[in-house]
Amino acid sequence: MRWLRSALVLTMLIALPAEARAADRAAERAEMIRRVELEVMMLSGETGIGEIDPRILAALADVPRHAFVPEMLRPYAYQPHPLPVGHDQNLAAPLLAGLMTQLVAPEADDVVFETGTDVGYHAAVLSLLAAEVYSVEVVAPLAEAAAQMLKELGYDNVFVREGDGYFGWAAKGPFDAMVIKEAIDHVPPPLLQQLAPGGRMVIPLGPARGPQYLTLVTKDAAGKLSERRIMPVRFSPLQGGERT
Repeated sequence: MRWLRSALVLTMLIALPAEARAADRAAERAEMIRRVELEVMMLSGETGIGEIDPRILAALADVPRHAFVPEMLRPYAYQPHPLPVGHDQNLAAPLLAGLMTQLVAPEADDVVFETGTDVGYHAAVLSLLAAEVYSVEVVAPLAEAAAQMLKELGYDNVFVREGDGYFGWAAKGPFDAMVIKEAIDHVPPPLLQQLAPGGRMVIPLGPARGPQYLTLVTKDAAGKLSERRIMPVRFSPLQGGERT
Protein backbone atom coordinates (compact mmCIF):
# COMPACT_ATOMS: atom_id res chain seq x y z
CA MET A 1 0.00 0.00 0.00
CA ARG A 2 1.38 3.33 -1.06
CA TRP A 3 0.73 5.06 2.27
CA LEU A 4 3.44 2.90 3.84
CA ARG A 5 6.51 4.89 2.91
CA SER A 6 9.70 3.01 2.11
CA ALA A 7 11.93 5.19 4.29
CA LEU A 8 9.72 4.52 7.30
CA VAL A 9 9.78 0.78 6.62
CA LEU A 10 13.57 0.73 6.37
CA THR A 11 14.06 2.71 9.58
CA MET A 12 11.67 0.54 11.58
CA LEU A 13 13.04 -2.76 10.34
CA ILE A 14 16.64 -1.85 11.14
CA ALA A 15 15.79 -0.46 14.58
CA LEU A 16 13.87 -3.50 15.79
CA PRO A 17 16.17 -6.39 16.89
CA ALA A 18 16.68 -5.55 20.60
CA GLU A 19 12.97 -4.91 21.12
CA ALA A 20 12.08 -8.06 19.18
CA ARG A 21 14.12 -10.25 21.50
CA ALA A 22 12.51 -8.65 24.55
CA ALA A 23 8.97 -9.31 23.31
CA ASP A 24 9.03 -12.94 22.21
CA ARG A 25 5.26 -13.42 21.80
CA ALA A 26 5.55 -17.21 21.76
CA ALA A 27 1.92 -17.65 22.80
CA GLU A 28 0.76 -15.72 19.74
CA ARG A 29 2.95 -17.86 17.51
CA ALA A 30 1.45 -20.98 19.06
CA GLU A 31 -2.03 -19.67 18.26
CA MET A 32 -0.89 -18.85 14.72
CA ILE A 33 0.28 -22.45 14.29
CA ARG A 34 -3.02 -23.80 15.61
CA ARG A 35 -4.88 -21.62 13.11
CA VAL A 36 -2.62 -22.68 10.22
CA GLU A 37 -3.20 -26.35 11.02
CA LEU A 38 -6.97 -25.78 11.04
CA GLU A 39 -6.90 -23.83 7.75
CA VAL A 40 -4.77 -26.50 6.08
CA MET A 41 -7.21 -29.20 7.17
CA MET A 42 -10.18 -27.18 5.87
CA LEU A 43 -8.50 -26.69 2.48
CA SER A 44 -7.22 -30.25 2.14
CA GLY A 45 -9.92 -31.25 -0.33
CA GLU A 46 -8.70 -28.54 -2.70
CA THR A 47 -4.95 -28.64 -2.08
CA GLY A 48 -4.41 -32.33 -1.41
CA ILE A 49 -2.41 -31.35 1.70
CA GLY A 50 -3.89 -32.68 4.91
CA GLU A 51 -1.24 -31.51 7.32
CA ILE A 52 2.00 -29.57 7.54
CA ASP A 53 5.27 -31.34 8.32
CA PRO A 54 6.04 -30.93 12.05
CA ARG A 55 9.50 -29.60 11.13
CA ILE A 56 7.86 -26.77 9.21
CA LEU A 57 5.43 -26.02 12.02
CA ALA A 58 8.37 -25.89 14.43
CA ALA A 59 10.17 -23.42 12.17
CA LEU A 60 7.06 -21.22 11.94
CA ALA A 61 6.77 -21.35 15.72
CA ASP A 62 10.41 -20.40 16.17
CA VAL A 63 10.71 -17.36 13.90
CA PRO A 64 9.52 -14.06 15.48
CA ARG A 65 7.25 -12.85 12.67
CA HIS A 66 6.65 -9.55 14.47
CA ALA A 67 10.37 -8.75 14.18
CA PHE A 68 10.03 -8.50 10.40
CA VAL A 69 7.19 -5.99 10.15
CA PRO A 70 7.01 -2.23 10.83
CA GLU A 71 6.11 -1.15 14.35
CA MET A 72 2.63 0.03 13.42
CA LEU A 73 1.79 -3.47 12.15
CA ARG A 74 3.33 -5.55 14.94
CA PRO A 75 0.01 -5.99 16.80
CA TYR A 76 -1.25 -7.80 13.67
CA ALA A 77 1.88 -9.86 12.94
CA TYR A 78 0.30 -13.19 13.87
CA GLN A 79 -3.12 -12.63 12.34
CA PRO A 80 -4.24 -14.79 9.37
CA HIS A 81 -3.78 -12.20 6.64
CA PRO A 82 -1.00 -10.61 4.55
CA LEU A 83 0.66 -7.41 5.74
CA PRO A 84 1.88 -4.50 3.58
CA VAL A 85 5.63 -3.88 3.74
CA GLY A 86 5.95 -1.01 1.27
CA HIS A 87 6.74 -0.70 -2.45
CA ASP A 88 3.40 -2.41 -3.21
CA GLN A 89 4.73 -5.62 -1.65
CA ASN A 90 3.12 -7.76 1.04
CA LEU A 91 4.24 -10.27 3.63
CA ALA A 92 2.19 -13.38 2.80
CA ALA A 93 -0.30 -14.77 5.29
CA PRO A 94 1.02 -17.49 7.62
CA LEU A 95 -1.10 -20.12 5.85
CA LEU A 96 0.62 -19.45 2.54
CA ALA A 97 4.07 -19.48 4.16
CA GLY A 98 3.27 -22.90 5.58
CA LEU A 99 1.73 -24.32 2.40
CA MET A 100 4.48 -23.07 0.10
CA THR A 101 7.13 -24.49 2.38
CA GLN A 102 5.28 -27.81 2.60
CA LEU A 103 5.08 -28.03 -1.18
CA VAL A 104 8.83 -27.64 -1.73
CA ALA A 105 9.59 -29.94 1.24
CA PRO A 106 13.07 -28.61 2.13
CA GLU A 107 15.50 -31.12 3.62
CA ALA A 108 18.37 -30.39 5.99
CA ASP A 109 21.05 -30.58 3.26
CA ASP A 110 19.06 -28.71 0.58
CA VAL A 111 20.07 -25.46 -1.10
CA VAL A 112 17.00 -23.22 -1.50
CA PHE A 113 16.33 -20.26 -3.78
CA GLU A 114 13.74 -17.62 -3.00
CA THR A 115 12.64 -14.56 -4.90
CA GLY A 116 10.59 -11.82 -3.30
CA THR A 117 12.61 -11.56 -0.08
CA ASP A 118 10.46 -8.61 1.03
CA VAL A 119 11.20 -8.31 4.79
CA GLY A 120 13.06 -11.66 5.10
CA TYR A 121 10.52 -13.59 7.18
CA HIS A 122 10.04 -16.56 4.87
CA ALA A 123 13.79 -16.78 4.28
CA ALA A 124 14.24 -17.09 8.06
CA VAL A 125 11.73 -19.96 8.17
CA LEU A 126 13.46 -21.73 5.29
CA SER A 127 16.84 -21.26 6.93
CA LEU A 128 15.78 -23.50 9.82
CA LEU A 129 14.89 -26.31 7.41
CA ALA A 130 17.68 -26.24 4.81
CA ALA A 131 21.45 -25.90 4.57
CA GLU A 132 21.52 -22.59 2.69
CA VAL A 133 18.97 -20.07 1.42
CA TYR A 134 19.69 -17.65 -1.41
CA SER A 135 17.12 -14.88 -1.65
CA VAL A 136 16.73 -12.16 -4.30
CA GLU A 137 14.76 -8.94 -3.86
CA VAL A 138 14.38 -6.38 -6.67
CA VAL A 139 13.56 -3.46 -4.32
CA ALA A 140 16.87 -2.21 -2.93
CA PRO A 141 15.61 -0.78 0.42
CA LEU A 142 13.77 -4.02 1.19
CA ALA A 143 16.80 -6.16 0.27
CA GLU A 144 19.04 -4.03 2.50
CA ALA A 145 16.65 -4.08 5.45
CA ALA A 146 15.98 -7.83 5.16
CA ALA A 147 19.68 -8.67 4.98
CA GLN A 148 20.42 -6.61 8.08
CA MET A 149 17.48 -8.03 10.03
CA LEU A 150 18.38 -11.62 9.18
CA LYS A 151 21.97 -10.98 10.26
CA GLU A 152 20.89 -9.30 13.50
CA LEU A 153 18.62 -12.21 14.40
CA GLY A 154 21.30 -14.80 13.65
CA TYR A 155 20.02 -16.43 10.46
CA ASP A 156 23.55 -16.85 9.15
CA ASN A 157 22.79 -19.34 6.37
CA VAL A 158 20.60 -16.85 4.45
CA PHE A 159 22.21 -14.80 1.71
CA VAL A 160 20.30 -11.83 0.27
CA ARG A 161 21.09 -9.70 -2.74
CA GLU A 162 19.29 -7.06 -4.75
CA GLY A 163 18.36 -8.33 -8.18
CA ASP A 164 15.70 -9.49 -10.60
CA GLY A 165 14.41 -12.82 -9.32
CA TYR A 166 13.27 -13.81 -12.81
CA PHE A 167 16.88 -14.72 -13.57
CA GLY A 168 17.52 -16.59 -10.34
CA TRP A 169 21.00 -16.80 -8.86
CA ALA A 170 22.83 -19.10 -11.26
CA ALA A 171 26.19 -18.92 -9.49
CA LYS A 172 24.67 -20.55 -6.39
CA GLY A 173 22.56 -23.19 -8.15
CA PRO A 174 21.35 -25.72 -8.91
CA PHE A 175 18.67 -25.48 -6.24
CA ASP A 176 16.81 -28.34 -4.58
CA ALA A 177 13.85 -26.12 -3.75
CA MET A 178 12.68 -22.78 -5.15
CA VAL A 179 10.06 -20.51 -3.57
CA ILE A 180 8.74 -17.83 -5.92
CA LYS A 181 6.61 -15.35 -4.00
CA GLU A 182 5.49 -13.05 -6.81
CA ALA A 183 3.03 -13.78 -9.60
CA ILE A 184 3.97 -14.24 -13.25
CA ASP A 185 2.07 -15.70 -16.20
CA HIS A 186 4.76 -18.27 -17.05
CA VAL A 187 7.54 -20.17 -15.34
CA PRO A 188 10.79 -18.24 -16.00
CA PRO A 189 13.17 -20.39 -18.11
CA PRO A 190 16.23 -19.32 -16.05
CA LEU A 191 14.57 -20.70 -12.92
CA LEU A 192 13.76 -23.99 -14.62
CA GLN A 193 17.39 -24.28 -15.67
CA GLN A 194 18.54 -23.71 -12.09
CA LEU A 195 16.13 -26.26 -10.60
CA ALA A 196 18.09 -29.40 -9.74
CA PRO A 197 16.99 -32.87 -10.88
CA GLY A 198 14.56 -34.02 -8.22
CA GLY A 199 13.89 -30.37 -7.34
CA ARG A 200 10.62 -28.66 -6.41
CA MET A 201 9.44 -25.14 -7.22
CA VAL A 202 6.34 -23.40 -5.91
CA ILE A 203 5.17 -20.38 -7.89
CA PRO A 204 1.98 -18.28 -8.25
CA LEU A 205 1.15 -18.55 -11.96
CA GLY A 206 -1.18 -16.09 -13.62
CA PRO A 207 -1.49 -12.48 -14.77
CA ALA A 208 -1.24 -9.55 -12.37
CA ARG A 209 -4.96 -8.71 -12.75
CA GLY A 210 -6.32 -12.12 -13.61
CA PRO A 211 -6.69 -15.53 -11.99
CA GLN A 212 -3.55 -16.86 -10.32
CA TYR A 213 -2.89 -20.36 -9.06
CA LEU A 214 -0.30 -21.54 -6.61
CA THR A 215 1.51 -24.15 -8.69
CA LEU A 216 3.99 -26.89 -7.85
CA VAL A 217 6.63 -27.49 -10.53
CA THR A 218 8.81 -30.58 -10.20
CA LYS A 219 11.77 -31.87 -12.17
CA ASP A 220 12.46 -35.60 -12.08
CA ALA A 221 15.86 -37.28 -12.13
CA ALA A 222 15.83 -37.31 -15.95
CA GLY A 223 15.00 -33.61 -16.15
CA LYS A 224 11.32 -34.02 -17.09
CA LEU A 225 9.10 -31.22 -15.77
CA SER A 226 5.57 -31.45 -14.43
CA GLU A 227 3.11 -28.94 -12.99
CA ARG A 228 0.25 -29.25 -10.52
CA ARG A 229 -2.20 -26.51 -9.60
CA ILE A 230 -2.78 -26.26 -5.87
CA MET A 231 -5.22 -23.41 -5.18
CA PRO A 232 -6.25 -19.91 -6.34
CA VAL A 233 -4.12 -17.13 -4.84
CA ARG A 234 -3.43 -13.41 -5.18
CA PHE A 235 0.19 -12.22 -5.22
CA SER A 236 1.92 -9.00 -6.28
CA PRO A 237 3.51 -9.27 -9.75
CA LEU A 238 7.13 -10.32 -10.23
CA GLN A 239 8.98 -7.05 -10.77
CA GLY A 240 12.06 -6.67 -12.94
CA GLY A 241 13.50 -5.62 -16.24
CA GLU A 242 13.55 -7.09 -19.73
CA ARG A 243 12.55 -10.74 -20.05
CA THR A 244 15.06 -11.91 -22.66
